[in-house]
Amino acid sequence: MSEKFEYGTGRRKTATARTRVYAGSGGITVNGRSFEEYFPRKTLQMIIRQPLVLAKLAEKLDVRVNVAGGGVTGQAEAVRHGISRALLLVDPALRPVLKKAGFLTRDARKKERKKYGLRAARARYQYSKR
Repeated sequence: MSEKFEYGTGRRKTATARTRVYAGSGGITVNGRSFEEYFPRKTLQMIIRQPLVLAKLAEKLDVRVNVAGGGVTGQAEAVRHGISRALLLVDPALRPVLKKAGFLTRDARKKERKKYGLRAARARYQYSKR
């Protein structure tokens, strides 16, 4: 891989992905392992490749990612967000395509905190009439 890269940070729930995009042959490495090994589910692999396929750059760029926090789905979506942001720096003309697909928007949904007097964030204890 060449030393010149573009950087993008992706986030989803509590997962954070630090993404670097290099000119290359289409390899994706996550935490030092191939992304097929790190994300064995085909759906998660598809999620990660979406921005590259949409931009028609899947075979022209190498991606290196460090991801931490959250679960596997949150991590995969954080990686997608990070790759999308890095692609903007590679080619700003991709912005309308990536924006329309919704890959540039940070998904702000997180787990809601538990409130006092309740069993969970919104679930109440069972009401007993008698």
